[in-house]
Order: sequence, then structure tokens, then C-alpha cells
Amino acid sequence: MNLSTLKPAKGSVKTNKRLGRGTGSGRGGTSTRGHKGAQSRSGYSAKRGFEGGQMPLQRRVPKFGFKNPFRVEYHGINLDAIQALVEKNKLSAITPAILVENGLASKNDKVKILGRGELKSKIEITAHAFSATAKAAIEGQGGTTAII
Repeated sequence: MNLSTLKPAKGSVKTNKRLGRGTGSGRGGTSTRGHKGAQSRSGYSAKRGFEGGQMPLQRRVPKFGFKNPFRVEYHGINLDAIQALVEKNKLSAITPAILVENGLASKNDKVKILGRGELKSKIEITAHAFSATAKAAIEGQGGTTAII
């Protein structure tokens, strides 16, 4: 085998259409663009969503829904994650700062404690919000919950 004899597989390389190169090319004249109209001209580009003057889809379909500008987005942390953290670091109290240090939340997150999993130790938790099941589980173990 020699580098000078290498060729691509048969049928894998196609030649490009040569547009506007005279009548002999088979694609002279209008160069596959049809007759007249904006799309036949050089430099044509349609606006996004333009449907040739027909009412575009985004204007045909009615508006709906509502985005509440006052919605508070919480970062949820479950009891099983808290239990793992307590066992790993031998903690008796948990605050959002501790959760940030251990990578469970980022510093600007509002933290909500959720009820999945089981809590086995008495612990004092400070967070922005608690679900009812999480609060019951924490206080059931003799722990305390404090809302920031």
C-alpha cells in the first residue's frame, strides 16, 4: 500500500452542483432558483418565521399562560441527603452555609428541606422552608426546625 494510491470509497465523494455556469452545465439560466421573486435574487434572506405573507404560526396561535414575577424558587434537599451529611461529618446542626460548603446547594439558593428518606439522628436544621413531612420527621426524632 502506498499513500499515492489511496482513494475514497466509491460513491462516498460527490461533486458539488456548479450553478450559473452557462447552458451547457444543465444549471445555467435561473441556476435552479426558478423565475423571478425575492428568492431568486442574490442577498435574499427571509425573516425568521416568515411564511410568504401568510399570517405566521406564532401570530395565528393565541397567547396563554402566566409567569408569576413574584414566584420564589427553592432548591430542594431531601432528608436522606441530610442524614448522609450528618453521618459523614458528625454534625448536630445544619444551616444553608454548611450545605453550601458540602456542595448540596449554591450560595444564592433558597433551601427547602423535603421529606424523602429517613432521619435517624436528632438534629437542628435552619432553612428557608420545610415540607410538612420533613418537619414531622425532624421533630419526630427530637430535632428542631428554624425558618430563616
